[in-house]
Amino acid sequence: MRRLLDALYDGAAWLAALAMVGLLAMVLLGILGRELHFHLPGTDAYAGYLMAAAGFLALAHTLKRGDHIRVTLLLQYLGVRAKKALEVWALAAAVALSGLFAFFAVRLVWQSRQFNDISTGTDATPLWIPQLAMAAGTLILLVAFVDELVLELRGQRVAVVSDEASHNE
Repeated sequence: MRRLLDALYDGAAWLAALAMVGLLAMVLLGILGRELHFHLPGTDAYAGYLMAAAGFLALAHTLKRGDHIRVTLLLQYLGVRAKKALEVWALAAAVALSGLFAFFAVRLVWQSRQFNDISTGTDATPLWIPQLAMAAGTLILLVAFVDELVLELRGQRVAVVSDEASHNE
């Protein structure tokens, strides 16, 4: 199960990376179009869709790698039991909030598909298509938070702390 979950998080991160490459391509096409006097309709809209996809699909991977922002000022002064209780509470709240977010993201995709909602730009993209990445990203984030909560409750959670903060001075 652990390998499957890690593959899910890594797969979402790879999709986020591909979305970033697509975003770069859309921006470069827009720049080239202005410089060479041609217009490709929808490049701005697709750049926005790809940026959202990259952000949402990377959420679970960054959580599991310890790269989300955590405020540990209070945790360092707590005892073991209080620290565990606070961690469980925070993870349970995160599961609840990410569950709500995932529910509403999936519902948005469903409603956009049901109402045939399209973008207002010249590209007229059915909005449920780019919204799928947001829904998938929030669902995978929910799975990651449930994973973290279960690991914490079992006493198997190893909090991964990114060393990024030590390099930002």
